[in-house]
Amino acid sequence: MRLASKIHALGEGVLIALDAIRTNKARAGLTILGIAVGVFVVTAMAAGVHGINSGVEKSLEAAGPTTFYVTRWPMGVNNCNGSADSCPWRHHAPLSINEATSIAQLPSIHGVIAHLGDNAQVKYHDRNLASVNIDAYTAGWTDVDGGDISPGRSFTENENTNAAQVIIINDKMRDALFDEGDALGKVVAVNGKPFSVIGIYHPLANFFSNEDKPGAKIPFETGRRKLLFGIRWLDLTVKPKDGVSQDVAMDEVTASLRTHRRLRPATENTFFLYGQDKVMELYNSTVQVFFVVVLALSAIGLLVGGVGVIAIMMISVTERTREIGVRKAIGATRMQILTQFFIEALLLSAIGCGIGLVIGLLIGGLINRFVLISLSGVIAPIPWLQSVAIAVIFATVVTLFFGTYPAYRASRLDPIEALRYE
Repeated sequence: MRLASKIHALGEGVLIALDAIRTNKARAGLTILGIAVGVFVVTAMAAGVHGINSGVEKSLEAAGPTTFYVTRWPMGVNNCNGSADSCPWRHHAPLSINEATSIAQLPSIHGVIAHLGDNAQVKYHDRNLASVNIDAYTAGWTDVDGGDISPGRSFTENENTNAAQVIIINDKMRDALFDEGDALGKVVAVNGKPFSVIGIYHPLANFFSNEDKPGAKIPFETGRRKLLFGIRWLDLTVKPKDGVSQDVAMDEVTASLRTHRRLRPATENTFFLYGQDKVMELYNSTVQVFFVVVLALSAIGLLVGGVGVIAIMMISVTERTREIGVRKAIGATRMQILTQFFIEALLLSAIGCGIGLVIGLLIGGLINRFVLISLSGVIAPIPWLQSVAIAVIFATVVTLFFGTYPAYRASRLDPIEALRYE
């Protein structure tokens, strides 16, 4: 019987709270809007960040779990002004093809992909692309890339050795030069030199690439000898053999490079090795900054909504002082008054969080459908459970921090003084 009376009292409290909200539509609407904005921002951005994470993870998985990278420069954001103190790595000797060949011959290594990159002018008849990103790879680069070449093919080891003037273009370049028409077999001019198109490249969705712009792949030796790409920015992708751990392979590569460079035991490495964990660490640190900004924006919405809750509740307490006095005079306890106003604060925040959740999920779906997919093909799954949890947490935080004081103040009113209030 006590449980039934408590449920009845709770239902009655909800009805009274709804009536109070309807009576003050403007104030309640502004409060709900502030809370909804906070929830909306976090929910929508969570879907976007979740999709970006999926794309990055897929791109790393394509290379293989033990694949690692060798560079001349440290991975990360460096404030490098060219001085020896700020970036000593600039004085390191660049990696070389001879070193790549030595690494490829190690017993633990399945293969090594050398890479150079530069910009070039690409023309086809009267169509001109003034500055296009061109990547030059050694043969077999598709083993660690995960993208698809269709129609067409990649270049062969023989074409790389002979610096053949062949080119694989992405969809953006095809659209820009050929109006989405057949590009295979066509000859384009790259820095004035004729290159035959042998394939159309479709990258695996990820946010490390520039495939949303016109770009192309060519044989490594072609870029070095025909287009004079600078060797100073050569980097290597190293894939260990099956069954060989990444640590073992990295140790062998380090020993090989130190021997090749004749480094003394006490001398530091003049090169850098990175596994996928380091890549993800750098990526996560970048995303965390972005997410902190998102949380700051949503916190502003939460603060605005919270201030709205405390303001409307204080006004409600003032306007209903006489009502509180009457209720206390006929036997209402402090806990009942406290519960009544607490329910009203909870309803305000719950309605705002519900609206923000729905809109955030809708916007997250739009981000998935029209933004991420169009940019890179990434599908951003909507994190339903995470979004609902965010909404519940927001509603609880707003109610506890901004609804408790007005409810407490209402419960502490003296019934005689309240009855005298006009």
